[in-house]
Amino acid sequence: MVEEDRVVSEYNKSIEELQEETRKALRTDLEPMEAMKLIDSLQWLGIAYKYEEEIDFWLEKLLEWDAGEDLHATSLRFRLLRQNAKPVSSDVFRKFVASDNGKFKKSLNRDKEGLLSLYEASYLGTKGDEILSEAMRYSKSQLKLSVDDEGTLPRDLSGRIRRALELPRHLRMDRLETRLYIDEYSKQNDHSSLLLQHAKLDYNQLQLLHQTELTEISRWWKQLGLVEKLSFARNRPMECFLWTVGTLPQPIYSGVRIELAKTVAILLVIDDIFDTYGTIDELSLFTSAIQRWDLDAIDQLPEYMKICYMALYNTTNEIAYKVLKEQGRNILPYLSRTWIDTIEAFMIEAEWFNNGHRPCAEDYMENGVITAGAYMALVHAFFLIGQGLTTQNMKLMTKPYPKLFTNSGKILRLWDDLGTAKEEQDRGDNASSIILFMEEKNIGCEDEAREYIMQLILDLWKDLNTELLDSNTLLPLPLIRVCFNMSRTSQVIYQHQENSYFASVDKFVDFILFKPICN
Repeated sequence: MVEEDRVVSEYNKSIEELQEETRKALRTDLEPMEAMKLIDSLQWLGIAYKYEEEIDFWLEKLLEWDAGEDLHATSLRFRLLRQNAKPVSSDVFRKFVASDNGKFKKSLNRDKEGLLSLYEASYLGTKGDEILSEAMRYSKSQLKLSVDDEGTLPRDLSGRIRRALELPRHLRMDRLETRLYIDEYSKQNDHSSLLLQHAKLDYNQLQLLHQTELTEISRWWKQLGLVEKLSFARNRPMECFLWTVGTLPQPIYSGVRIELAKTVAILLVIDDIFDTYGTIDELSLFTSAIQRWDLDAIDQLPEYMKICYMALYNTTNEIAYKVLKEQGRNILPYLSRTWIDTIEAFMIEAEWFNNGHRPCAEDYMENGVITAGAYMALVHAFFLIGQGLTTQNMKLMTKPYPKLFTNSGKILRLWDDLGTAKEEQDRGDNASSIILFMEEKNIGCEDEAREYIMQLILDLWKDLNTELLDSNTLLPLPLIRVCFNMSRTSQVIYQHQENSYFASVDKFVDFILFKPICN
């Protein structure tokens, strides 16, 4: 611990000096393009959270700035404003569209940097932004042609295009993207050594904090003793913690990550009880006990369920006590209610399976958002973060949950199905979105069903973007960002096999939590 404290102290001293230099750069009279490049770099290097006031000042100025006929500048301005919840119309792209056919001008084909920026910006569209749908189709086709003819592109640009086509920035998990972008940024000829050093030190410092948090979670998990008593249950505290790192990456949310990881770990055990171990009668007893939410209910349960019930009951009460102590709010009714909703949804799935019933896709998705843990996790995050809570928005933390929660949960559910379809089929579970959409949409094969689901996910992202830009929303911006990050992290967790960098979730954990960046 002494050595770790020394390292942290050195990091803090160096970071403070670098922060002051960066703050000076943001306060100088920059040209708009310089300011945008700086803000973009700060965000992808993972250090923008330190300069929110300065960045917001520049974003307000950019609202009044016209980028002219520069496709790259127009696209970058649009993306920066929208991803930071600033109102900007997609009509800014109409000047790049030919008047005779409504298509993007062919003269843009030569501007590969501009096309890449347009492609990235197109993922910030809403369902009313038809021009951005066309921008996505057009830029994607042109970028694919350009990487097929590699000799015409600089290596740096070619690599960035390939990564964008694999997964655009708006959909990437922040913490993973920061780690990869630092390496990418260091190879750029025009990189700032000041920002690079700042990002490396901040990344390593935050990684040390994450390691401390993981140690606490691992100690709690071992003391809880669930997997020792329930040998069939998943023993995945690190994976659960990775979820919270992806969802709430900033250092200010350390306590939130720890408590949220506990709830996700218990959720996995309950999921295993319902999916692989409990009889239908035992599951019914467990559901009834949760609905009662009192210790007397434990007596009716089988022995293996008692420890799980107590773990859930005690952990939830401890979280409620923590919030009561720190914020003066009694949130236990909200936490217990969202757990009751979750367990009731698990019971519905168990009855479907037991009765050989195959639900329609709509019913499956509605219930599946709940069993994926989306509402449970977001309600806990809302109260643990504690920012922007009002009497009005606290009332939204029960059924029917906010539309933003539902859309984020649908993305989680769909990625889950895409990643675990084979396991579910091997287990004999015929209720998955892939199978149901194949039947209801007359889709001929699984690959086509997967493509259909991918399009659904992109459409759901448009709904999320709409919520981000809604000036009348009752939800605080930090919670909205949690919903976005949960959607991004689900892609990483469930689609790691298709990522060109990693083959397993464990490798993600090792890469993000245990491998520091060398200076």
